[in-house]
Amino acid sequence: MAEANFIDYVKIHCKSGNGGAGSVHFYRDKRTTKGGPDGGDGGRGGHIILKGNRHKWTLLHLKYRKHVRAEHGEPGRANNKFGAEGSDVILDVPLGTVAKNAETGELLFEITEHGEEKILMKGGRGGLGNTNFKTSVNQAPRYAQPGEEGEEAWIILELKILADVGLVGFPNAGKSTLLSIISAAKPKIANYEFTTLAPNLGMVKYRNGQSFVMADIPGIIEGASEGRGLGLRFLRHIERNSVLLFMIPADADDIKKEYHILLNELKEYNPELLDKERILAVTKSDLADEELITEMKKDLPNIPYVFISAVTQKGLDELKDIIWQALNS
Repeated sequence: MAEANFIDYVKIHCKSGNGGAGSVHFYRDKRTTKGGPDGGDGGRGGHIILKGNRHKWTLLHLKYRKHVRAEHGEPGRANNKFGAEGSDVILDVPLGTVAKNAETGELLFEITEHGEEKILMKGGRGGLGNTNFKTSVNQAPRYAQPGEEGEEAWIILELKILADVGLVGFPNAGKSTLLSIISAAKPKIANYEFTTLAPNLGMVKYRNGQSFVMADIPGIIEGASEGRGLGLRFLRHIERNSVLLFMIPADADDIKKEYHILLNELKEYNPELLDKERILAVTKSDLADEELITEMKKDLPNIPYVFISAVTQKGLDELKDIIWQALNS
């Protein structure tokens, strides 16, 4: 996925259709000049609907569609004919899309399943025709209901990537390299900070035809939860992951300290992230000999860990085993 095409936030103005007015009409034919009421009901206004689509990975198709309008319902007609309903507008969105009211910040709903449909804006109900108001004491009502107005609001759509495992680490910790080695994903890789400017997804094959999805999130820096760097924009993608894989290079000055900095940024952003399963992968371990690795193990965080190297592919099978166990614990 091209980074310029990855859009995970859009703000759109939505207005559903108004309901059609009920009809005020009385039956007439050659032999009947003063027939009873036969005005039909108005049609419902069109809904605006979000629909989950597993084939979409971005909100790019909605970036330049600032206004979304559904059709109005048609008015009722003579002979008790209902007005036609306004056509619904169906917006396909990627799985993991969250809809919020832009003014209040209220979470409306989220789309997580392929084909799942949820109404974002309800169309107005059609008004009742005068047939509905006929009574024994008023057999010729000369009124009907107007249609209800549709709903209108600014809506924020945010994409939170759905993945089993999220890679957490500072820039240039080897996240993209790992994803490229153990999956078919081909993220951009270079030896400078913020090579990854958009999340990348990769399907990792495991034993017996099983697999899990791994997401490479742009690197976190200290202060990301306060908006520094790229972290704040992409931290929300980590909320969807079942397992967080912390990645810290073996040549770091203090692995335990870096781990706690990363952990603190997650906590500041959303304390619930600390409830997720955590694994530590010490990357670039081909740079350390066994004696140094033995010393490093004495001062690692108290979570499952593995020393890996994407260059020599050391520890990758063990890493998959630990991840699979965490996903199924």
